[in-house]
Amino acid sequence: MLAVDEALALIRAACAPLPAETVALAQARGRVLAAPVDAPRDLPPFDNSAMDGFALRWREDLAEGTAIAVLAEQAAGDGIAGQSDGACSIMTGARLPDGLDTVVPVEDCRVLERTGDGRPAAIVLSRAPQRGQHVRHAGEDVAAGQRVLEAGARLDEEALLVLRGIGIGRLAVRRRPRLALACTGRELVDADGAELAPGQIANTNGPYLEQLFAEAGAELVERVTLPDEPAAFAAWLARWLEAGIELVVTTGAVSMGRYDFVPDVLRAAGAVLHFHKLKMRPGKPLLFATAGRGSLVFGLPGNPVSSAVGARFFVDAALRALAGRPPEPPLALPLAAAVRKKPGFSMLQKAAFALDAQGRLQVRLLHGQESFKTAPLLAARAWAVLPEASAELPAGTPVPVYPLRPGGAPFDGLLR
Repeated sequence: MLAVDEALALIRAACAPLPAETVALAQARGRVLAAPVDAPRDLPPFDNSAMDGFALRWREDLAEGTAIAVLAEQAAGDGIAGQSDGACSIMTGARLPDGLDTVVPVEDCRVLERTGDGRPAAIVLSRAPQRGQHVRHAGEDVAAGQRVLEAGARLDEEALLVLRGIGIGRLAVRRRPRLALACTGRELVDADGAELAPGQIANTNGPYLEQLFAEAGAELVERVTLPDEPAAFAAWLARWLEAGIELVVTTGAVSMGRYDFVPDVLRAAGAVLHFHKLKMRPGKPLLFATAGRGSLVFGLPGNPVSSAVGARFFVDAALRALAGRPPEPPLALPLAAAVRKKPGFSMLQKAAFALDAQGRLQVRLLHGQESFKTAPLLAARAWAVLPEASAELPAGTPVPVYPLRPGGAPFDGLLR
């Protein structure tokens, strides 16, 4: 049996980043950048007012009681205007007229005169302004030419917000890896809420993994539920390998039972089995192979938590590598309570975040760690990894912690 880190290294070694393609920004959510992005223009694109008030040109003799004529008005959306004397009534976000450099808020002045339509015609200062106050300068958020995002960055809503602001319309991203999913087992029932005959169970793995893979960046091309018949799986496998699908994932039929046919079908298809069984729990029977024209094949155990762990850590590792992303970094958080475990296995535990008496973040292992128990996932927010060699870990021992889902709250980009 391989250790978890050895298995992950084998998976990454079998992956190469997929080719790039150009997409519109509106279609780029969740995609991974294939090249770095430098800002083509300033953000904000012009000097503008941070307050509703009056723009003016600062000079040393401005003091409380100074009266100033209001010569113009500038609202958000107004274009280029120039002014060298007097004040300009200005709205928050409006472009600062060329020649003016300071904004006096309406709270810091009093209107002396108004025009016939009620606009300010003259003001008197209630306090002396500071030079340049309440002005947001062009490029103060992002300067033209500034590196905004590196290749490998995954585009979330915040990234799209900034890219839209600096004027990006299209950009190069990695092609999404195609994935086919086969859930095996004649006991599985796909219809939600259906009555179960004796011996049947709901197919919880299929929909759960489908969504998890989509969040991790895969394009699911097919999901099928198969009986415990090797010939049926062999036919679908041949179809997917012929199509060059980048990832084939199965659940069930991968352990040591009479109906665990996945390894034999893969061998018959000429696949190379890189590992089968790992020093970890849950998910010990996990299998990884390559087949066809380089398709990656993952055989996940059928128990739902074993399947979730295999998908979350091992299939996701492949998805990251195919997208040109580095390995996922964990947090190291102290255990909220002592724990004992069997040495020789890494334990991937359902976990929640907790605060100690001083408000410091900890990780708390949840009750119900068995691989068939899914209810603890309702409270889980993370996976905590207990090291393979350890037998006892006192409270406060730091352990690696990963987000529950790859697309949920990843720790990528943490500052050190």
